[in-house]
Amino acid sequence: MFQTTMTDDLTDDPRKLKALIARVSSLASEYSVPSVLVGLVAEVGDTIFPEYVHYLQSALRVEDAIFRMTRERVVIHLADVDSAQAIQVLERLAEAFSDEFPSLSRPNFRTQVYEAKSDTPELRVKDILTRIFVASTFH
Repeated sequence: MFQTTMTDDLTDDPRKLKALIARVSSLASEYSVPSVLVGLVAEVGDTIFPEYVHYLQSALRVEDAIFRMTRERVVIHLADVDSAQAIQVLERLAEAFSDEFPSLSRPNFRTQVYEAKSDTPELRVKDILTRIFVASTFH
């Protein structure tokens, strides 16, 4: 009999987020490479969101990353871009998703962007999560 280990594909190991934030901090302070962290949130029970996150994982560059916090909440890291460029990238990817999957509605999720620049102090997970997931600041 073949047996597989079940994993929860809708969330990631919290240590991965800590490593991601450390990488963003290192890129900004040591190499002067700007990075953007994006909080992306869907409504509870949104059926398109997991499909969209899966699409993003395949569409982003190798140096970019996605951390899945919950079924409706992810952190996206876009390296070597500023806030305006990050928003353009996300809009382009949402449009491409709609073109590729016309039967699904166009992604319309709340986003909040945090840009890490060379003068950014060392980043901590709780500070980043507070900045990108504060409900009153979502677009």
